[in-house]
Amino acid sequence: MPKKNPNPTPLEVVRHSAGLTRKQLAEKVGISYRTIETYEQRKNDINMAAVASVKKIADALGVPIEEIIEK
Repeated sequence: MPKKNPNPTPLEVVRHSAGLTRKQLAEKVGISYRTIETYEQRKNDINMAAVASVKKIADALGVPIEEIIEK
């Protein structure tokens, strides 16, 4: 069982709430698993990603963009 992240990103929180794995979300959005992973691990800043990509992720999760970006 994977360790629970003590400081999850908003994306990770919303994805878990939606009951999706990283792989499922990536497939639903049409982006790579690695991209989702790097956003959730804060290796890449989702706030600096292309708006179209962030919108696709938010739409797939059924939330506004503001719920998955870092504040």
